[in-house]
Amino acid sequence: MASTASPYGFRAVNELGGLPYAGSTRSFPINPAGYNTNIFNGSLVYVAASGYLQICTATGADGTTNALPAGTTLTGAVGVFVGCTYTNAQGQIIYSQYYPANTASVNGSTITAYVVDDDRAVFQVQAAGSMTFADLGANVYLSAAQSTSTGSTTTGNSTTAVNATPVTTTAAFRVVGFVNNAQSQPGDAYTDILVKFNPGYHSYSNAVGL
Repeated sequence: MASTASPYGFRAVNELGGLPYAGSTRSFPINPAGYNTNIFNGSLVYVAASGYLQICTATGADGTTNALPAGTTLTGAVGVFVGCTYTNAQGQIIYSQYYPANTASVNGSTITAYVVDDDRAVFQVQAAGSMTFADLGANVYLSAAQSTSTGSTTTGNSTTAVNATPVTTTAAFRVVGFVNNAQSQPGDAYTDILVKFNPGYHSYSNAVGL
């Protein structure tokens, strides 16, 4: 039973329609001079005007001030970050669960992020409270904006959760299902739910480019 708050960010489960998630990702660059924010596995990310990947720092509670990302003309999140590779000072290629803030490239090497960028992917995420079957089909958004501390540098995983009070107005995610097993069930104190991006909150479902 999900009786304690233990958020883990977003985890890809399958494709809308039921096809299993096969592990596909797309690679995106992170600023080789260094980006000043940790990006944890399970974090929502977007492509900034610079062309480099950054973490979304808004809740997705609406399509303007709290869009993904916030307060810009950008087209929304590009997906969920699941790790990166970079070269350390010793010339070793590091495969990392998360991007450590201010990591810069060495000797002209690249910093490559891997992102689940399918706009029809279904993700498992924990709610910051109890949700029931009555919430199926409603919209949710992040319970708090992501930041450099929204995760663990020990595990490399995000600690992002979504709000447990769904809305019928526009918001970043649609509740499309629930985790229903021995570990988590609808109505638990901190319910694990299944969500997908709503149109316009994902870059690929928005007709406007950068």
